[in-house]
Amino acid sequence: MIKKAKRYFNTSGPNLPQEHYTLKREKLIEKGIDLVKKRRYFTIWAPRQTGKSTYFNMLTQGLKTLGYEVVQVNVENYKEAPMSAFFNYLYREIAENWKITLNSTNFGDLQNDIAVIKDKKFVLVIDEIEGLNPAYFGQFLHTIRSLYQDRESHSLKSVILVGVSNILGVVQDNAGTFNIADNLEVPYFTDEETFDLLHMHEVETGQLFHRSVKEKICAVTANQPGLVNGFAYQLVERFPQKEIIDYDDYLAVEDWYLTEAIDKNISNIINKAKQHRTFLEKLLFTGAKVKYQVNDEKIKFLHAHGLIKKDKEGYVEFWVPMYKKAVYEAFYPYTNGESGEFLRHIDLRTLVGLGEDGKSRRLNLDLIIGHYKNYVKRRSFKYFREKDGETGRYKSIKEAALAYSFETYIQALVQVFEGKSYLEPHSGLGRCDLIINIDNNEYVIEFKIFRDIFQFEKGKTQLAYYAKSLGLNEALYLVFVPNTVTLEDVRDQKDTIDGVVIGTYIVLYDEEKDF
Repeated sequence: MIKKAKRYFNTSGPNLPQEHYTLKREKLIEKGIDLVKKRRYFTIWAPRQTGKSTYFNMLTQGLKTLGYEVVQVNVENYKEAPMSAFFNYLYREIAENWKITLNSTNFGDLQNDIAVIKDKKFVLVIDEIEGLNPAYFGQFLHTIRSLYQDRESHSLKSVILVGVSNILGVVQDNAGTFNIADNLEVPYFTDEETFDLLHMHEVETGQLFHRSVKEKICAVTANQPGLVNGFAYQLVERFPQKEIIDYDDYLAVEDWYLTEAIDKNISNIINKAKQHRTFLEKLLFTGAKVKYQVNDEKIKFLHAHGLIKKDKEGYVEFWVPMYKKAVYEAFYPYTNGESGEFLRHIDLRTLVGLGEDGKSRRLNLDLIIGHYKNYVKRRSFKYFREKDGETGRYKSIKEAALAYSFETYIQALVQVFEGKSYLEPHSGLGRCDLIINIDNNEYVIEFKIFRDIFQFEKGKTQLAYYAKSLGLNEALYLVFVPNTVTLEDVRDQKDTIDGVVIGTYIVLYDEEKDF
């Protein structure tokens, strides 16, 4: 029997441990406390929805038990605020938490007022520091730098500057050689931490998450705290009486996130992605490796907002698969009207046969791909490039049209056969595995754009490994190849790799005429 929950998964604002399932993250708190004990002034960078506010609340409580008096302010909305408004806000928080009254009207006097206080242990946390008015941002940082130099002789023992962008770069840009040597990262959860968070609900209520659901939440969210809590909240709210929340329940929530939810976090990601659409489509569809360079403005921007990160080899990769899915869906040209063109020339009855059980339907993949190739020859890919309504210029790159074309074709078939489908983008580059389910028979399809023979062969091995992890003994490998490529091994074929049959299908295209 499922018991009534005492707490719930929080999806907005800082956690309150008595109300919300909350990870203590003790080692991370110890790091922050250690820096404060060493009288360090330091920065913290983390994308949104990483649990920064929850972390600071717990860090503040830890510091207070050690005799520190902490002021925590958020200046996100002070971009255009006059200096007097900033001082009023800061002094109000100081009066409440440090129990002192300040009346300075400029940063020089503020520095002097703080410098003469000797017998206290003050800590100042400035959250969303990039939101401070640039007209006096530099003055504020210079004041902090001056106080840092003499921190042994006054009460302001630590200042923590927190931001969602490259905060250390922002600080240095505004204050020259700012003497901050430390930057503390608030990372996403680990798999173990996500499991621990979900287990709190299991213990309190008796309602269980199937292991596949836990693993899937870890994978698709990359353990981003906001998304982890979001998925968990939706699952327990939608299925309050289910003793075990299963994989189909998870898929229902994922579909809701991608097709129905107005989620401010995902909406923000999509808005940021649109500012660098060409670059992101290059990552999604060409398979090209891009060296991670933090001084590249678009890389810095997309990293700061949690879209991309540096992989183990020093290249750019997508960070959160759920964000990758959302960006793919946002760029997809749903309104081109081509789905009707696919099916009107096909006798759909020939595309399916009975499975081994004599009841369920099995897809005839050879015939399905054959019809798709005929469509391409007839219609090309030009209808899948999205244009700007005002300028008439293409918003999407050519390579995107290839993937969008095939997915539209498959989705049309899935709808006719009353099946379901879902994209499985890995956190790295390019690979988008489309899984379709017809009568509980699953098929995994990877579509890739040919770059070179090594990438082509490696893709088969990767797909075989992935199919095996899903318990499937076959997979479809669709490769778009320029018609100028004449390599003998780049052809339709079937290979058995580690017990998995990989059906390779080549779709030729003309780089000039087909777009």
